Amino acid sequence: MTPLAPGAWLGLLGGGQLGRMFVHAAQSLGMRVLVLDPDPDSPAGAAADAHLQADYLDAQALDTLASRCAAFTTEFENVPADALARLAHAGPVGPSAAAVAIAQDRAREKAFFADAGLATVPWCEVRSEADARGARGVAFPAILKTARLGYDGKGQRRVADADAAVQAWHDFGGVPCVLEQRVALDLELSVIVARGFDGRSVVYPLAANRHTDGILDTSTVPAPVDAALADAARAAGRRVVDGLGYHGVLCVEFFVSDGRLLANEMAPRPHNSGHWTVGGAVTSQFEQQARVLCGWPLGDPAAHAPCVMFNLLGDLWARGEPDWAGVLAEPRAKLVLYGKREARPGRKMGHLTVVGGPDPVATAAHLRARLHAAVAHAPA
Repeated sequence: MTPLAPGAWLGLLGGGQLGRMFVHAAQSLGMRVLVLDPDPDSPAGAAADAHLQADYLDAQALDTLASRCAAFTTEFENVPADALARLAHAGPVGPSAAAVAIAQDRAREKAFFADAGLATVPWCEVRSEADARGARGVAFPAILKTARLGYDGKGQRRVADADAAVQAWHDFGGVPCVLEQRVALDLELSVIVARGFDGRSVVYPLAANRHTDGILDTSTVPAPVDAALADAARAAGRRVVDGLGYHGVLCVEFFVSDGRLLANEMAPRPHNSGHWTVGGAVTSQFEQQARVLCGWPLGDPAAHAPCVMFNLLGDLWARGEPDWAGVLAEPRAKLVLYGKREARPGRKMGHLTVVGGPDPVATAAHLRARLHAAVAHAPA
């Protein structure tokens, strides 16, 4: 790939907060970004050099994107793979339509992990009531997940037995699903890998993640795991991107159960658990994505110091704007807000990262408690 010069246009499918942070990173390198997203108030569209308001499969819009931009990417995994395939005729696309199509389907994703030599929890496909009741090779309790379009805990349900699995499958509308056996978890990890068009890759320090109601709550870097497990996770992440022939930034999420590394899912884009890299790493995951699209060398993924990142959900705005000045009295706090107009419970509005210091975990807990206390004590 011939490296792009500053001033080139990059095309972005998707207008959410991941896209907004990509736009900022690409602009810092001198690039211009055209966002294609149907939402007139999209966070990425507001930050971009231009916003094309249209559906992701709008042929005229895709042709406009293709004619103006030199390379293309996506900020979320549920963008139609057909849109990426169409853009591939106009220039480099990272990630490819083929890679995104695998990540969009949990059954194909699990099969790919197996082909790449990664262990997973016991699972089976569910395409009928008989599949749900038979639960081939899966012991209950389990989790039924829709094969497509699930994220942040959506499209999944815990099921105690076969009857519950059948009912959940019907409640999901009888769409293709996967049934995954529940296992005792020691830890949840994520590995973020960036891979260029030249096949070279870099791996970020591992993050230990905690979720609440299916939404990522906190990421701690470096993850508290031994060197052997960390090496295995990094090697597994590289096997995934190499096996996909991947171009861009990708996250693989793992369960650690009884000391074993189990691949859970992958996200073909920058990931929430990598938001600490904005201010916490030499090269953020968003700058890395821009470097790949530009055909530039990858940056150093090293962390400046241990970090703790936590999401800021819309619940914090229940009684008005939070006290950001008070939070930022902590000099090691890095605040990123996403520019969303409406705060709703459970909606990701921003994130806060504590970078370094004698105890970043305790500092992050103190700041979180301060934010929640302010909401609890605010007048109705």
